Amino acid sequence: MAVDIKENRVIHNLKSKPELVTFGCRLNTYESAVMQSHAEAAGLEDTIIFNTCAVTKEAERQARQAIRRARRDHPHKKIIVTGCAAQISPEKYAAMSEVDRVIGNDLKLKGDTWFETDSDKVLVNDIMTIEETASHLVDGFEGRARAFLQVQNGCNHRCTFCIIPYGRGNSRSVPIGEIYKQVQNVVAQGYKEVVFTGVDVTDYGLDLPGKPSFGQMIKRVLALVPDLPRLRLSSLDPVEIDDDLWDLIANEPRLMPHLHISLQAGDDMVLKRMKRRHLRADIVNMVERARSLRPDIVFGADIIAGFPTETDEMFENTRRIIEDCNIIHNHIFPYSVREGTPAAKMPQVNGAVIKERAAILREEGDKQLHKFQQSEIGKMRQVLIEKDGSGHTEHFMRINGVKGAAGELINITVESKNIFT
Repeated sequence: MAVDIKENRVIHNLKSKPELVTFGCRLNTYESAVMQSHAEAAGLEDTIIFNTCAVTKEAERQARQAIRRARRDHPHKKIIVTGCAAQISPEKYAAMSEVDRVIGNDLKLKGDTWFETDSDKVLVNDIMTIEETASHLVDGFEGRARAFLQVQNGCNHRCTFCIIPYGRGNSRSVPIGEIYKQVQNVVAQGYKEVVFTGVDVTDYGLDLPGKPSFGQMIKRVLALVPDLPRLRLSSLDPVEIDDDLWDLIANEPRLMPHLHISLQAGDDMVLKRMKRRHLRADIVNMVERARSLRPDIVFGADIIAGFPTETDEMFENTRRIIEDCNIIHNHIFPYSVREGTPAAKMPQVNGAVIKERAAILREEGDKQLHKFQQSEIGKMRQVLIEKDGSGHTEHFMRINGVKGAAGELINITVESKNIFT
């Protein structure tokens, strides 16, 4: 699972209450809300909790830098480190003089953990032994108009570039009844949009009785919570979209017309060396099928630039897939070596070349985004207002200059490209 560490970095500063510093994915955002609730219930004060990401070296570097800065700025506060980086390398963070405690990914979500103030400095379990993902009801998401809800955790697949399964464990699903309770809870609080998050959400249900698919789960939850106006999904594996999810794409207006694809590359040889489950043609076919069912649907993608052995020709195939499939929301990641992964042993691409290729991919993505923005002029769109007169449309286009209170859904006519940020 790839993430944008800059866009999704969240800081919750609640005066004397525990302060959460979150790096990484939407799942981390949800889990930080859970930890905030547990830490407050435990009565923690003068504490900063870092929920780390391990998807790239840069994510870890930023976390360590923030930890050191926090110690300089707040020498009297207790610093706790958790998240994927802490789970994978607990000894690294325990060795930092700035850190008071290291907590593993499964234990951070258990309320009792936050009461155990006198226990060992390092509380980290073997994540591969965890077989269940508990449900966590969160009373509000500080400063956010949409609610992020975990429906799945972990991953059964071993892509050659990815370290995340060793931070999250194997795939585990939240039972449908528990997801329903969570959605019902946040809708009752007034949230107009829910985002279903996970590490590999299209693997949902394989570990549950009856093996309900991801699409089946969504159908049941939407039927049980008719008052939910908008549902959005996190990153999807393109070859694991089940028949019920295809039916939802075609016929459910509450499912937003915006799908994010775990694409990673547009070249077949690179995809094979990544040990992905799809080829280039699978992406093209998925996009074409989705557009045939819902013509206004848009796509985002996670893409890695400069994967080991990537030639100029292979890179060009990746650049062209952004253009060919008109992918407008692109998360581009320069390849980052992760020790312990098979890709780390492959012939590496020069760092300057990786940086250049990432810039080219971002430029191509911007080109597709600007084309879409131009096509939106004159159209009526529904905006979920978040703060300061800004929000997102159904297609996850961020806009500004709209009137309304945070959490409101309003209809606007797009009069100019200038409305987009």
